[in-house]
Amino acid sequence: MKKKTGGKSANVWTDTETSAWTGLVRAQQYLINAVEDALRENGLPPLPWYDVLWELDRAPGGSLRLNEISRRVLLDKYNITRLSQRLEQEGLVRRVPCTQDGRGIFAHITPGGRRLRKKMWPVYERAVREHFLSKFGKEDIARIDRLMRRIRDESGP
Repeated sequence: MKKKTGGKSANVWTDTETSAWTGLVRAQQYLINAVEDALRENGLPPLPWYDVLWELDRAPGGSLRLNEISRRVLLDKYNITRLSQRLEQEGLVRRVPCTQDGRGIFAHITPGGRRLRKKMWPVYERAVREHFLSKFGKEDIARIDRLMRRIRDESGP
């Protein structure tokens, strides 16, 4: 829909477009908060910790450069350097300078990091199942996946 404004055409969102956009953003916020709340209620660290540990746990050799972790994480692009330092202080990762260029840093997941990620997973999984997956059938989930891929495929990995 276009609307004339001072000789120029401007796109005007329909009520459905507005509802779809705000619904997506609100749903994302609600789901992240639900997972965060579940982790906190179970005495576990925050979701960004899980996110980084998950990426490291599934990486070949349990190791990634910090800039690669930053590209892979599911959540907002928080300061990976500071988070990795905190995870190292807790004995969950080991940070090692990159021998190839001297500027980069690798994070290696430790056995303690693997154990914590595995301990966090059932709480995370239960929250996602309760607040998201249980609301839809298998066909709905497949459709949501296809729709979200349209956006992900534009944005990169």
